[in-house]
Amino acid sequence: MENNCRNSFRKGLFDGLPIGLGYLSVSFAFGIKAVQQGFPASMAVLMSMTNLTSAGQFAGLDLIIAGGSFIEMALTQFVINLRYALMSISLSQKLSERVTLPQRMLIAFGNTDEVFAVAVSNKEKVGKRYMYGLIFLPYIGWTLGTLTGAVAGNILPESLITALGIAIYGMFIAIVVPPMKKSRPVAIVVAIAIALNCMFKYLPYLNRVSSGFVIIICAVTAAAIGAKIQPVNDIEDTPEEEVK
Repeated sequence: MENNCRNSFRKGLFDGLPIGLGYLSVSFAFGIKAVQQGFPASMAVLMSMTNLTSAGQFAGLDLIIAGGSFIEMALTQFVINLRYALMSISLSQKLSERVTLPQRMLIAFGNTDEVFAVAVSNKEKVGKRYMYGLIFLPYIGWTLGTLTGAVAGNILPESLITALGIAIYGMFIAIVVPPMKKSRPVAIVVAIAIALNCMFKYLPYLNRVSSGFVIIICAVTAAAIGAKIQPVNDIEDTPEEEVK
């Protein structure tokens, strides 16, 4: 281990185990939805192996089903997954100086919300072996869960599959509600996004806009309005001793 650097593959595996187990259930729901929409199991697994982004994959699946254009797909994935670019930039400051550019690119591929949170919570810098271990089990869990869900979707009764599909909505509720309860700005942004989505759903002419562009418009507009009317005060979020 380098000085002041955590670089144990085994430790990374240990820290990534809970993430991998959690990803099993979410990707199981994705696998079920994919086969319900006519995707072969192999295609669903390939999507999970090459993406590692739950919201992006669900949105992409809907766009493919709706016959969306490549531009819609690219813009939707850009907006939904933009946070990963920001997290990777932040994580790069936590990586050991010995981690090369190709290695950083590989780590960025496996950088999810949970992986990022665990990595940056380390007091010391982290090396490539630790990051590989941290990413490995979440990657396996995400892929294996998709495969299990896709296979189950082909053999389980329709009534049970429909019931399991509720897990998708439960996942997004679990992601959104806790931050809403703790942060007023987040609650405002969510409320604006819901109102905009309802407008595109029910108002004449607006309901003709394709789902991909609706996602982009609602996400960007809600975030912009929220930042304008309820900006985050960085000084208030900084501990008093640091401000001094």
